[in-house]
Amino acid sequence: MSIKTYTKRDIAIRVGEKLDISIRKSLVYTDEVFNVIRELLCEDKPYIRIEIRNFGVIESKPTKAKPRARNPKTNQEIFVPAHKKTHFKPGKILKSHLKKPI
Repeated sequence: MSIKTYTKRDIAIRVGEKLDISIRKSLVYTDEVFNVIRELLCEDKPYIRIEIRNFGVIESKPTKAKPRARNPKTNQEIFVPAHKKTHFKPGKILKSHLKKPI
């Protein structure tokens, strides 16, 4: 089984083909979209929710600190501080397509 990895450049090339614009322009647009999403997720708010209709929801939520976590390699107890965690929930169209049997 081989895994096909798509990069930001692949996405920009497809956007350029669909909009009939140059790859350079579509790279700039694609870069800016991802930069804005990254900036929104990096804000200092505890809960952040980005809803993209017909695609899905990207959420950033805080986690609790874990004072007694274990390192599985050494079995040593370590402290894991509270941090933010991201989660993606696909929209209806994407979810229904992903549920189809392979």
